[in-house]
Amino acid sequence: MIVLVASCTSQPHGKIITVTGDIPASQIGRTLEHEHILTDYFRQEDNRPETYTADDVMDKVIPELQKAKTLGIQTIVECTPACVGRDVKILKELSLKTGMYILTNTGYYGAQNNRFLPPEVLLMTAKELAKKWIAEFEQGIEGTGIKPGFIKIGVDRKALSEFHATLARAAALTHKATGLTIMAHSGPAIAAFQELEILKEEGVSPEAFIWTHATDEKDPTRLVEAARLGAWISADKYGWDDSLVARYPRLLKMMKDEGVLNKVLISHDAGWYDPGQPEMDFKPYTPIPEKLISDLKKLGFTEDDINQLLIKNPANAFAVRKRLIKE
Repeated sequence: MIVLVASCTSQPHGKIITVTGDIPASQIGRTLEHEHILTDYFRQEDNRPETYTADDVMDKVIPELQKAKTLGIQTIVECTPACVGRDVKILKELSLKTGMYILTNTGYYGAQNNRFLPPEVLLMTAKELAKKWIAEFEQGIEGTGIKPGFIKIGVDRKALSEFHATLARAAALTHKATGLTIMAHSGPAIAAFQELEILKEEGVSPEAFIWTHATDEKDPTRLVEAARLGAWISADKYGWDDSLVARYPRLLKMMKDEGVLNKVLISHDAGWYDPGQPEMDFKPYTPIPEKLISDLKKLGFTEDDINQLLIKNPANAFAVRKRLIKE
């Protein structure tokens, strides 16, 4: 018989690791669980590109963070991984300047056929990858002392390749050593359920797993199925186009009616400053507080439901604790 180690889904507990240090999970406030601040698709060789300065990022991003804060957002989960522009020093400076909490991550993004990963990474085993990610958790990222608050992996929108299965296994090993939650850029259900199976093989509960871009799956019953297993369902592209704006309230209502609203996370996947396109329009972090909340209330969502989505669920999802399967 397999029994999941219970995690509290009623009241947040444990700690959250932000770029400025640990906070109690109960302190997280309204949270956007999947956003981007700085993403660099052009300089993949290192994390210190000379194509931007801290001031460039501050000038672009601080006004956007302040708009979100004015609307009640307290925490941003910044999902840009290593090799795609993760710059934790800038994230810490932004947090200090705005008074908002920001989380960063460890892990690797293998989506888009691994195009952002150094060749040597593709040769690493799951244990070797996990060792590297665990070191960032224990020692801090790149000598900064800033620690990751979650694990971010990315896979392609299809059945897992051998290397992408390795990424999932490395994430499971890292979770077992650190208690960090696994955020997996997966898209349709095929990859997400394969990742969940790998976690099961490693003794990791679905409650340690965030199915990112879950709303790319066309069959909503698969979202309910994963939620009932215990996985977190990330509805994270709100505000990108009119069809999504119209669809999301109905989708969230379905999740509520199915009794799994306590496993849903919402965000925009918005932003960001791009050094290769510094004049690119910044997708704001504001459509959820400006529009989605009122649309949900028209469908009968209570203030408690809204706080479930924006406060309680993120606090429980990102609280650092080992979520394992007991035989």
